[in-house]
Amino acid sequence: MPVDVKAATDRLMRFLAVEGVTGKEAAIGRELSAALREVGVPADTIRLDDANTRIPVPTETGNLIVDLPGRGAMHNQPRIMFMTHMDTVPLCAGAKPKISGRRIVNEAKTALGGDNRCGCGVLVTLAAELAKQNLDHPPITLLFCVREESGLYGARHVRTAELGSPVMAFNFDGGAASNVTIGAVGADRWQVEIFGRASHAGVAPERGISSTMILALALADLKAGGWFGKVVKGKGQEKRQGTSNVGPVTGGEGRPAGDATNVVTDYVHVRGESRSHDARFFKEITRAYKTAFEKAARRVKNSDGKTGKVRFKAETDYYPFRMKESLPVVKRAVAAVSGIGAAPAIRAANGGLDANWMVRHGVPTVTFGAGQNEPHTTDEWINLDEYDKACALAVQLATMR
Repeated sequence: MPVDVKAATDRLMRFLAVEGVTGKEAAIGRELSAALREVGVPADTIRLDDANTRIPVPTETGNLIVDLPGRGAMHNQPRIMFMTHMDTVPLCAGAKPKISGRRIVNEAKTALGGDNRCGCGVLVTLAAELAKQNLDHPPITLLFCVREESGLYGARHVRTAELGSPVMAFNFDGGAASNVTIGAVGADRWQVEIFGRASHAGVAPERGISSTMILALALADLKAGGWFGKVVKGKGQEKRQGTSNVGPVTGGEGRPAGDATNVVTDYVHVRGESRSHDARFFKEITRAYKTAFEKAARRVKNSDGKTGKVRFKAETDYYPFRMKESLPVVKRAVAAVSGIGAAPAIRAANGGLDANWMVRHGVPTVTFGAGQNEPHTTDEWINLDEYDKACALAVQLATMR
């Protein structure tokens, strides 16, 4: 079915203009609700859940959930769901979107927010076209998640009973609309507190225990052992792959991380992550980090023979998944991409998606792109041709028998 691409682009520009970085989605939630009402979605079918009360970091609002009753010959078919996330990374604050040919670019020195205002535009356009064209479709749930960018929290803490028991879901988050993403990595997030001992670095450095030196030795050991960045272990069928990264290094918990150059640093707080499509392997990467920090702490001693100490904590942020291509959700996805004249490309993602948690909740979920390019950077731009395809794809998915 044809889609009103001008109206779809206008919606996208409207949503891009609303700031809504991760954890601060109240304004974009209101804008999405208003846009849905404007295209004919009854106000009493639009609601916010209370997932924000269960998310362990401050979050302004819950997930936005919309119930669209089935229509026509398909009204009593099993419910399906379309989902996206409505937050952006903090780098998007202050974005100024501008249309340039078949692209949307940014006039500000920030990220643009196509990740994931594109998905928001697709879902609202779907609701608009179903109503405008009076198309037959099964019962549909629209889910706009919060805090995807800071830990997939909205999808993790949604109550599936509030979604109307969909039998399958389609997530819009990425670049090419023809990408049929049926799997994604899992990840640990870890943190380590490094406890040293303060001393005057100019008068008696030998009495101190440097937390920064413990950090440096641990990272050097991890780099030498092949555990930092892209991680590949084994060969042939035994080869395991993943990634790791060290994030913010701070004083943490109100304590300085060597504020003064004349004081031996006595405390450092470090955060990082381990990822892999193999759940056992990202745990192995995490263990390598724990071992390296503990070993480094034992190596750094002061003149009295005392050593540093570390406190290492890790938790699984999200679990890897890979769905079988024979599943109905994958077959529907492939058929829909072909139905809009594109070539489906089945793939797995090397990043986490809200689909990780939706699959964990028992709802098989395929993810498609919606025109994003260079997300999370100041070079971000939106491909309007791919965005238009994603809008058409959503309508195809909702109406195909």
